[in-house]
Amino acid sequence: MSMPSQENERPNRLSCYKNSGKNTEEMRRRRNEVKVELRKARKDDQLFKRRNLEVDELESLPLQEISDTPQLPSLDQIVQGMMSSDENLQFQATQACRKTLSKERHPPIDDVIRAGIVPRCVQFLSNHSNVPLQFEAAWALTNIASGTSEQTNSVVQAGAIPKLVPLIRSAERSVAEQAVWALGNIAGDGPATRDLVLQQNLMAGLVELVTPDLPASFLRNIVWTISNLCRHKSPLPGFEHIKVCLPLLNKLLNSDDDSVLADSCWALSYLTDGPNERIQAVVDTGMVPQLVQLLASPKVEVLTPALRTVGNIATGSDAQTDSIIAAGALYQLCNLLVHPRPNIVKEAAWTVSNVTAGCTDQINKVIEAGVLPPLIQVLKAGDFKSQKEAAWAVTNLMSGGTFEQIASVLQSGALEPMCNLLDSKEWKTTTVILDGLSHILKAAKEIDQVEKVAVMIEECGGLSKLELLQHHENTDVYKKAYTIIDTYFAMEEDEDENVAAPSESNGQWNFNQADVVPDGGFSF
Repeated sequence: MSMPSQENERPNRLSCYKNSGKNTEEMRRRRNEVKVELRKARKDDQLFKRRNLEVDELESLPLQEISDTPQLPSLDQIVQGMMSSDENLQFQATQACRKTLSKERHPPIDDVIRAGIVPRCVQFLSNHSNVPLQFEAAWALTNIASGTSEQTNSVVQAGAIPKLVPLIRSAERSVAEQAVWALGNIAGDGPATRDLVLQQNLMAGLVELVTPDLPASFLRNIVWTISNLCRHKSPLPGFEHIKVCLPLLNKLLNSDDDSVLADSCWALSYLTDGPNERIQAVVDTGMVPQLVQLLASPKVEVLTPALRTVGNIATGSDAQTDSIIAAGALYQLCNLLVHPRPNIVKEAAWTVSNVTAGCTDQINKVIEAGVLPPLIQVLKAGDFKSQKEAAWAVTNLMSGGTFEQIASVLQSGALEPMCNLLDSKEWKTTTVILDGLSHILKAAKEIDQVEKVAVMIEECGGLSKLELLQHHENTDVYKKAYTIIDTYFAMEEDEDENVAAPSESNGQWNFNQADVVPDGGFSF
């Protein structure tokens, strides 16, 4: 079908820019709003703090001269031993302290802090002549820092950070690994403690530690700590401190260790959750194709952060969005839209919504990749959170798409599920659907076919719902509903009687009034 030129179709639409026709601040607000929800969901996927409970494995190391005493000493006895000037007693008491903090289901962290043990452990970190004591002290501090923010802060206030950072280069690997673990817990507590650790140049030190002969457990701890150094948004970490990890993360995306892969992707998801300059730094490493390839991972713990990262890149500039399209992300997203896990479907739909917020060429790529059928199915039958994201994807397309692209969406059966969502209990979703319908009707009006589309909406039950929404308690909802009815449904009676319903032929809606349809027909 011959279509009017792009310039003549929508003279006020900037067709080549992302989120054209939309308020940029509104789109950015929505992105942040979605990210808050995603971060909440992410708690189930990765722990920000970890308590070292792997007693059996670590006690097999020669460094640990573990006592066979079945009964641990009391806290008073531990304090007495740690405060002693006898290094043997110091070691035994510190070891008993970390066992208490490691083995119990509810470790008495607050009791240990009140007993004044934290500053003593920090002092022991500097005893380079007694490596086993250093190790036990670092382990005890790791588990104290795995607790609440107040408990972590007690470790920070005792001056542990500048003592732990040099220990990551300890000749004794178990000490180095425990220091990394403790710093990971401190960084994971929040932006303030994260920045204190970053200011000690920890990121560069961690990158230097990664060598081909590094044990798997140590590498996992390093990558997990790197991910914690990259996370938190209020404020974002200084990019000058964290960008040094990008070449390493690029290499680690080829790892065959699922834990390393997952935490590498989490780090990248944080790095891309910010300004376009940060997204570009990730794109410039050349890792986008590998990230997109990970969208096919059968391991949900890898797939989830990989999808989050690809989705974040899609929120960037058109060129950045193009990088994921060129890598084949849209074809992967088709599969993820039918994933058995609703959270994966939701994020896949969210990613698509950011692509359909782009230019017409990107919208065309979405259509060509076959994304519309599974997307519309999510709109019809997905869980509500996924339906919301699918609604955004469709509405964004309606806002920036050409007549042909809008017709493709309607041909895919989007109108009925959109009308079904008009009575959503969440008013924000209702406004998204109202915007989508408004864009459809506006496009139809430009080629004098608004009456036909209005009939389609009415037959889907949309008009009766629009009428009810005029009494909605939310101002935005009832104003949008009223405007749609007043603009597109308040027809003169004689015009209303002459409206011919569209006929269906071979699965397409055909409009046969040649005098108002350009170049042979506008079919949905």
